[in-house]
Amino acid sequence: MNNSVLVVEDDKNLGKVLTDYLTSKKFVVELAEDGEKGLEFFTNNNYDIVILDIMMPKKDGFSLAKDIRKMNKDIPIIFLTAKSQKDNIVKAFNIGADDYLTKPFSIEELLLRMDAVLKRSIKVEKKDLEEKFILGSYTFLHNQNLLIDNSGIEYNLTTKENELLKLFCENINSEVDRSLALMKIWGDDSYYNARSMDVYIAKLRKYLSEDKKIELKTIHGFGFKLLILD
Repeated sequence: MNNSVLVVEDDKNLGKVLTDYLTSKKFVVELAEDGEKGLEFFTNNNYDIVILDIMMPKKDGFSLAKDIRKMNKDIPIIFLTAKSQKDNIVKAFNIGADDYLTKPFSIEELLLRMDAVLKRSIKVEKKDLEEKFILGSYTFLHNQNLLIDNSGIEYNLTTKENELLKLFCENINSEVDRSLALMKIWGDDSYYNARSMDVYIAKLRKYLSEDKKIELKTIHGFGFKLLILD
């Protein structure tokens, strides 16, 4: 089955180029020319990946991505923007972006990035074997993307939060190399993916902050270590 993609882009020329090119590569493409139309399409249809322009009329890409994440926390999102400021990059990853391309960009590069995030988003369902980790006062259910504290509060983890936490749980009290973590979870160790990982690390620290015996420590110049103190 061909992958379906929602493209939300208000530049009609670019939208047509993207639609024609991706269709030629066997994607099923729907194009929305503003954020409100994009939200309507996403609400009423199923997609495998979403490509969003940031600066759009009616609803900008950031607002649309937030709405999409409320409905689906795992679908890959790639942002397209003419702006390259650091705050936009960080904001995109905070919302849950999987990748980010600054205009003008190579359409072949976009295709490569789409293929990469689609491969990363494929989940293997393990129905018979539940991966369960006990972290101090927390229970981590990897198969369910779920972190539960001892008071019953549940944290629904994104795919990358889930995979990062599993990696740390498999290496408790041991150092995890930053580059190896990026290659394992993101597929490469580019600058933008490194910034993305830092955002997810910060979120994991926030989730685990209620237990003072747990520390997700940054090892400068190397990576991270999940410490469980006695």
